Amino acid sequence: MMSTENYEFDPSYRGQTGTSIGVSTVGFRSNKYNPNEWHENNYAKYYQAFNDRDGAEKQRWQATRTENETLALSHQTQALSTKKLQQRLHDVNFWKFELNRMIEDVRNETDLLVAQKKRLTNALDATEAPLHIATESLANRDRRYGEDRVYDGVEVALMKEVEIINNVQNLLRQTIMTAEQQIRANRNAKQNLEMDWSNKYEASIADAKATNRRNEDVDIMFYPGVARHYDNQSTPESWAQNSHDNIVNGQNQLMASIQLRSLIDSILVDTARDMREQADVVETEFGKRIAEVSDALQKMTYNMRETLKAIAENEKKIDMLRASIRAKEAPLKVAQTRLNDRRARPGIESCHDPAQDHIIGEVYQISQSIDSLTGELRETEENLKKLRDDHQVLVKEIEMKKNTLYIDQQKTMPVRMRYPTTQRLLGYNA
Repeated sequence: MMSTENYEFDPSYRGQTGTSIGVSTVGFRSNKYNPNEWHENNYAKYYQAFNDRDGAEKQRWQATRTENETLALSHQTQALSTKKLQQRLHDVNFWKFELNRMIEDVRNETDLLVAQKKRLTNALDATEAPLHIATESLANRDRRYGEDRVYDGVEVALMKEVEIINNVQNLLRQTIMTAEQQIRANRNAKQNLEMDWSNKYEASIADAKATNRRNEDVDIMFYPGVARHYDNQSTPESWAQNSHDNIVNGQNQLMASIQLRSLIDSILVDTARDMREQADVVETEFGKRIAEVSDALQKMTYNMRETLKAIAENEKKIDMLRASIRAKEAPLKVAQTRLNDRRARPGIESCHDPAQDHIIGEVYQISQSIDSLTGELRETEENLKKLRDDHQVLVKEIEMKKNTLYIDQQKTMPVRMRYPTTQRLLGYNA
């Protein structure tokens, strides 16, 4: 306990004298302190130490609070950043899927259009034979002489056939050019889609890598200056709009290509039908003219009557065989068109079912029937040629008629037998 006894201060008291004990006296006055001053000085030191400890404790508490708050804020901010990266990665993958689907659609459609263009090329090549047949038929018939040099129905039909074939060739060439332009447009659209998809693929890798970053990773480091916006960066709106525009362009080209393929189908069907119908008209006119000349020959001499009768019967048989062959074309078209229609079945629906087997069998059965009838037709025509060879000794008028019949039947009609099938006119190789 501190004593309360008062001591009288004596300025002349020096206390114990002696050598210095090594304590610095700098900052202290040279005169001695009285006890009150000593106590006050001690209390001042106690109070100052208490205040400093209290301030230090408060500062430590505040530092702990700040540490906890910043740690929680850092975790919250990082979690939100991870969530936003995940959302962004989801958006990127969504557009990647949409772009990839459109790329596949455009690629498949382009392949189909290329196949259609090939059909156009095949069909154009197939028209060369009919044109050659028609011009050769006209040239052959120019060898008629005398009164048989007639501008008849056959001549008119052949001239019309040449005109139709020329028009068909011009239309096919123009359609081929249109198809080539559309193929280029499809490929340009596909290239833009693939470039967009490739960029998003790279972006998805970068965002996935950023999303999976953790504080414990050993390869994380400071990158000063990266926390800023760049002038050339796109906005979320412009970013999405770019992919949307690429997809819309792909869809537009897709629809244009589909419509063009449908148009090509219609053009090929129409041109093949027009050429085939005109060929039938020519053959009908040939048949009529041949019948007329044959009838004239029949009336010229009694001795040739039976032979001409046989020729007429053979001609009728030829017409019947041709009619039978033509009658098979519609069922064959139906069967092949059914098979072609069923090619549009998508994916798993493209089933090798009993209907498919039966229709394929039907195609083969009809084709075999046509081949059989064609063989019979060929044999009938060969017999007809033998009959005409027996009448080389006829009079001048008969020779003139024979010359006409020879031109139409022996020179022209066999050539017309090489007329392409409807399938070839439709652009198929078969």
